[in-house]
Amino acid sequence: MGLRQLSPKVVVSVVFVAALFLNILDTTIVNVALPTIAGQFRVTAADAGAVVVGYLLSLALVIPASGWLGDRFGTKRVFLIALAVFTLASALCGVAQSLPQLVGFRLLQGLGGGMLAPIGLAMLYREFPLAERMRVNRVLILPTAVAPAMGPVLGGLLVDTLSWRWVFYVNLPVGVLTFLFGLFLLREHREPGAGRFDLAGFLLSGVGFALLMYALTEGATLGWGAPQIVVTGVLGVLLLAATVLVELRVPEPMLDLRLFRDRLFRSINVVQLLSTAGFLGTLFVFPLLYQSGLGISAWQTGLTTFPEAVGVLVGTQIASRVYSALGPRLHIVLGVVNAAVAMMLMTLVSAATPQWVVMLIMFYLGLGMSNNFNPAQTAAFAQVPPAKTGRASTLYNSGRQAGSAVGVAVLGSVLAAFGSGSSAGTGSLVGYHVAFAVAAGLMIASGVAALLIKDGDAAATMSRPAPATANDPAEVVAAAETAVAVETGVAAETAVAVGSSVAVGSGAAVDTSTATKAGAAVETGTAAQAGVAVEIGTAAETGTMVETGDGETFVRS
Repeated sequence: MGLRQLSPKVVVSVVFVAALFLNILDTTIVNVALPTIAGQFRVTAADAGAVVVGYLLSLALVIPASGWLGDRFGTKRVFLIALAVFTLASALCGVAQSLPQLVGFRLLQGLGGGMLAPIGLAMLYREFPLAERMRVNRVLILPTAVAPAMGPVLGGLLVDTLSWRWVFYVNLPVGVLTFLFGLFLLREHREPGAGRFDLAGFLLSGVGFALLMYALTEGATLGWGAPQIVVTGVLGVLLLAATVLVELRVPEPMLDLRLFRDRLFRSINVVQLLSTAGFLGTLFVFPLLYQSGLGISAWQTGLTTFPEAVGVLVGTQIASRVYSALGPRLHIVLGVVNAAVAMMLMTLVSAATPQWVVMLIMFYLGLGMSNNFNPAQTAAFAQVPPAKTGRASTLYNSGRQAGSAVGVAVLGSVLAAFGSGSSAGTGSLVGYHVAFAVAAGLMIASGVAALLIKDGDAAATMSRPAPATANDPAEVVAAAETAVAVETGVAAETAVAVGSSVAVGSGAAVDTSTATKAGAAVETGTAAQAGVAVEIGTAAETGTMVETGDGETFVRS
């Protein structure tokens, strides 16, 4: 079968998974390279943290506009432009000759990366009817589970065997191939009722969200009383409050807050904000516990964390088989409770705990989270009108991004209060253990919020789809899994080409003096892509497909 004959489901899945994998992988790889970058440009590790923080701020700025841009100018066009910007910026980051240049190119990279998740997932969910959403999650979980865990390991390998510049160069071959594949095979889709550009909503939401994200991610490191934290935090909250007032009065708002009138969409957004805070907060604290608290290398820390991704992959297979029987409410509650138990087990970790025990706990954590994220992303958009898919995806991404920042802010403050994670060498583990307990509390709170979910609201997602045929979900899963496998192989091959054995020592590890800052930025960035990336969209099957002479497709509900 020729490429032109590939199902649109296969095409969208392969393009989106490949692009998202690169975006998420890039974030975690950069964290490992920060100390080397600081040494190259002769700046402090704190200054080098701007490489990650700048990326996060540009993400926060562009996410609110992504839904409207896709609806107005076409999801294919905007997605490919975003991918091209991300890939080009990766090349520019690799050739940067100073820290200001690198930060500037990272800002550009974030502008592209911030649009990939909401627009790509809106495209994907428009192709898949509600009954197939849980099955297609097997595709979506690949980049969001594997990339964050693979980043530290691959990043250390690249930095030690080549140079820090290769953590950016590794994006180029896959980015170019994915762009060309999508250019020739993706179908265009625009919403004729997108409306005019909401300039006031864009400025208020984008700037407000970026300022609040900065305050949350940097507050634990700089101190919550620091003038820049107080000013940016208060101003961010005021701008977001103004956003609510303005957007509820605009006929076609940038952020369609009226979508929160949907009980199911509103409830799951609350659940995911809290559970994301607990989960990403845990992934932020764990590397600090292992590196700063126990004095273990970044390489070993990455290997110990990796079973979490395996747990997510295994849990996804379980989730897809029990969702229809359990329903979203019970399924999500069971998922977050198991994740909370895993976090409480982390409070028992000490220097005497065998590594294999910690790896089992991380695997258990992945199992629990996959049985939270998967049913949530399947059910959330069950009653969102097809024409509102892009706008709903924007809101959902923004909520998950905020949740990740809240988790890092809360748990980072716990560490700061106990003096953990900020000094070199090993020390008391009490702060880390308290932080894990707080993360478990956030998970339990999300479980309580999940009790508000009504299974009847998501009934359309609980019906079992017809058996897969050629070019249907089973083929999509296989194609996307192949794409990720090939992509992962390309990345690893690039790193291994110069040597077969590598010892990653303190040079590749994140400086413990700035671990809180770097870790916060990276894990928040992961959330922006990883956690946020997988729960968007609604079906377009109820719309009327009208193809124009130029090959573009419109949906009129």
